[in-house]
Order: sequence, then structure tokens, then C-alpha cells
Amino acid sequence: MKRPGQFRVGALMGLKQFVAQALGPYGCARASFAQEGEDIALDRLLEGQKNGFYVDVGCHHPFRFSNTYLFYRRGWSGICIDPLPGTAKLFGKWRKRDRVIETGVSQAPAELTYHMFDEPALNTFDAALAEERARQTRYRVVKSTKVPTDTLANILNRNASAVRTIDFLTVDVEGLDLEVLQSNDWQRYRPRIVLVECLSRDLAAIPGDPTARFLAEVGYVPHAKTGNSVIFVERPS
Repeated sequence: MKRPGQFRVGALMGLKQFVAQALGPYGCARASFAQEGEDIALDRLLEGQKNGFYVDVGCHHPFRFSNTYLFYRRGWSGICIDPLPGTAKLFGKWRKRDRVIETGVSQAPAELTYHMFDEPALNTFDAALAEERARQTRYRVVKSTKVPTDTLANILNRNASAVRTIDFLTVDVEGLDLEVLQSNDWQRYRPRIVLVECLSRDLAAIPGDPTARFLAEVGYVPHAKTGNSVIFVERPS
């Protein structure tokens, strides 16, 4: 779950200004473009790997709240997926190496209602979550519209069939993360690392989280937690 009050940056803010805000007044901090340091945790796990390939479902913005921009700056590339109209154009300006898919992800191809807030970080296909956020925050739904969706497996079949290794998959789709994972073909597409929200605050409770249970079924175990996100790795053989 993205917290829009942190690093509130409009889509029109230039990259230099954003980086300066991330680094702080002395310019000596290690820049993280993710919301809760997820990219730094991934980088540690990947041991500073210079080149690689990611899949970012719910990519939101080229560098704001981005789990992948740190890696893009290093020379990585990947597939970025988000249903928000205009995503492809914005990524085309800042991240030309990435392949951007402007669609939703669901367990089966469909057309679902997408609820868009005046804070895009809160956009969701989950009607109950949209109502809860409209009730409990100062943000409001400004538009609800039908959007085509597809399975992650189908999207990867069309766009990543020639990719030998997916180094990591990151999923942040505001309420339907488990459905995204369930829509993948785990026999064919097995990222080395999976980063996804698990809202359990108790570390001991993570294995019982529905998302963690599903990932255990397909061969992944928890490795680390940063705020609301959990990093999973393949179970050692």
C-alpha cells in the first residue's frame, strides 16, 4: 500500500528535483526511489548486480515510489505494467529501455472497473478498498472506468518469452496482489526474487498470510520484510 503523504511528487516534477529531494540537503544519503527502501533491500540481495531484468506490476510512475528505478539507472531494463492511462507516455519520456504495458492484471482476461483517485498512488480495481480509502483519507475517487485486464502469464508470453532470467518480480496493485501472482505461469516464469505486499505486521504471522501461503505452494519462502512489503526467494533445493 503506497502512502502518498511521503515524497509527494507530481508527475511533472523533473528528475533532478526528485533526486535532490531523495538525497536531502547534503547529497550524501544512499538514494532509494522505493517507498520503504525496497530497492535497497533488493540491491543487497542481488549483490549490486550491474545488469538484469525485472517485471514491475503496478509500476505507477517512472521514479516516484518505484522499486525498479534504482536498477534502471544502473542499466537494467524490464516490463512495467499499469492500467493508468498515460503510463506508457510518461515512461517513454524517462525510461526508454523499458517495455510498458498499459493494462490491468487479473486471474483471467476481463474488463474490470478501475477506480482512480486524485492521488494516483491509491488507484485500485478493488471497489471495497476504494470506498474505504475515500472514507478514511482526504483523497477522493475522481473517475471509475472499465479497463481491459489480462493474466500475467499472457502478458509475459507476449513480451518476455525470449527472456532467459527474470531477476525479480515486484507487485503492488493496491488490494489484488494475490490475484496477480495467481495469474502467472510459475512453471515457465520463475523470478529469482518476488517482492509483494503482505500486510501482516507480526513477522511470525507472515507464513500464514494468504499471499505467503500461495508463494510457498509455488516454491518461494520469505527472506526479508520492509514495511508492508515482503521479499521472497526460491526455496533452497
